[in-house]
Amino acid sequence: MELPFTHKPGRRERHLRRRHENPLFAWPPQEIQPEDLLEAQQADHEEMEAFRRDFRALVQKAVELPPDAGSEIVLGLKESLERQYEQSFGLPETHTEERAAIRKLIALIKQAVKRAAGVDPLAGQELADEEEAREIHFSLLEQPLVADLLHPESPIGPDQLAPSVLSASLDEVAAVLRILDAVQCTELADQAIRLLEDRAAHGVDVAAARRRLDLILAGLGITNAPRH
Repeated sequence: MELPFTHKPGRRERHLRRRHENPLFAWPPQEIQPEDLLEAQQADHEEMEAFRRDFRALVQKAVELPPDAGSEIVLGLKESLERQYEQSFGLPETHTEERAAIRKLIALIKQAVKRAAGVDPLAGQELADEEEAREIHFSLLEQPLVADLLHPESPIGPDQLAPSVLSASLDEVAAVLRILDAVQCTELADQAIRLLEDRAAHGVDVAAARRRLDLILAGLGITNAPRH
C-alpha cells in the first residue's frame, strides 16, 4: 500500500514510516493504516503550531528580560530555550531559523553567566564542561532516531528499540550508541540477535540489519556477530 508520507515528517509519522511493511517490527509485516497516518500527521502539525507559539513567547520573554534579572530567572530561561531546541527536532518541516535564534539567545545567556562567575576557575571549568556536553547533545539530536528516542513522549516503546535501530542509517545507529550505557547496549545487542535469528528463520533478508548489529557489537568490543 502506498501511503502519503510527507517529505519532512514529525516524530509520530517518522515512526509509522519505520514500521510500515517492515518485517523487523512484525511478522508477517504489517501495513500502517491511512487513518493512523493521518492522525499522526495531525498530531505532529498541532505540536508544531504549539511550538511556534511557545517560541515567540519565549523570545519575547528574553527580549524583555531586565538587566538585573536574578540568576534563577536567567537559568530558567536558558533551560526553557534548550527544551525548545530539543523539541524542534521532533517536529515536521525544518526549523533552522528558530534553532539559530535559540542558539544565539543561549550564547548571550552563557556570556552573562560567565561574567557573573568572574575569575573563579572552578566555576569557569563547570561552565566549559556544561557547554561541551550541550554541544554534543545538540549534535546527536540531528539524527532523527535519537531525537525520537529522547523525546519525553517518544513514539518508540522499549520493545521497538531493536527493530528501530536495525532499520536506521549507520549514522543514526552510531549516535544511538552514544546515548545508551553499557548495560543498555548489551540488552540492545541481545534483542537484536534474537530478532535477526527469528526473521532469518522466516526467510527475511537481514543482510542490511546485520551491518547495524555489527556496529552495536563493535561498540561492545565484540567483532563478529553470530551468523545463522
